[in-house]
Amino acid sequence: MDDKRYIHSLIREGEHQQQDFKYRVSDACKLAKSVSAFANTDGGRLLIGVRDDGNLSGVRSEEEIYMMHQAAYKYCKPEASIKFDTYHIEGRTIVIATVPPSTRKPVCAIDAEGKARAYIRINDENIVVSPVHLALWRESQNPQGTVMTYDDTIRQLLDAMPTQQTLNQIVRQSRLPRHKVITLLARLIRFGTVSWQYTNQQFLFSLV
Repeated sequence: MDDKRYIHSLIREGEHQQQDFKYRVSDACKLAKSVSAFANTDGGRLLIGVRDDGNLSGVRSEEEIYMMHQAAYKYCKPEASIKFDTYHIEGRTIVIATVPPSTRKPVCAIDAEGKARAYIRINDENIVVSPVHLALWRESQNPQGTVMTYDDTIRQLLDAMPTQQTLNQIVRQSRLPRHKVITLLARLIRFGTVSWQYTNQQFLFSLV
């Protein structure tokens, strides 16, 4: 398949969990959000120089290419792995930035004020993660593993989850400290007792 057919085959897929279009790069901080989201989820690729409607705009300057590198290496912490491939079709330059899933989660995007936030990719959106995700990643990278005891605290937490609940609702209904609820939810997700879902712009947790 030649470059033109390859790029157009990707464009026909549209934006989805592992693909995003960027018609231009004007802000490395904003681009870092997509890099963070792909790295923290299943990986993905950015088609840079492609408009949301699939039309080609092309990468216009070396400055845009410089900002792509800045997004991954300066505005992501830790630095995200990223590979750039350049294609020249229809008189325009298209860059595909491929981001593999990270083994060092969370990869955080640094905003213009220096604040670090981690994102995940859900469908075609970059979503700020919940504190439970952060705890889940910490737990999963603990070399000593995790042991859970089914005690009164666990029962108190599970009793507070008769239906899908937000983190704040679970904290209120369980009357447990917030940091304790976050840690326990992360462990219960790891053990397959609790699941999470993103609905109506909020994370909901429920018993499996």
